[in-house]
Amino acid sequence: MLRTMELLLGLPPMTQYDAAATPMWNSFTATPDFSGFTSMPNRINLSDRNTAMNYWQRLSETFDLSKEDAAPDHEFSQVIWHAVKGLDVPYPGPRRAAFVKTLEDDDDD
Repeated sequence: MLRTMELLLGLPPMTQYDAAATPMWNSFTATPDFSGFTSMPNRINLSDRNTAMNYWQRLSETFDLSKEDAAPDHEFSQVIWHAVKGLDVPYPGPRRAAFVKTLEDDDDD
């Protein structure tokens, strides 16, 4: 998508990944189709709510979501993990990494 936008606007690719991406030329036609759109009825009830009551649900209700980055990162990630993966899948925990440049000792003294 980004590569196609760059080409339409006459911009050079921002990264090597943009440059290598296939443009979406096949998504467009030379003649527009002005026919109307017919929607389909819902197959699920949009009024249904998730009524799960568990530790993670109760914890998520304590988060301040009125402002960005106000919820604690680690706990928020755990809530999302268990909501997506399920209660029985263990949370892998945060992964931290550092780039360290080591210096070689000179023994030429």
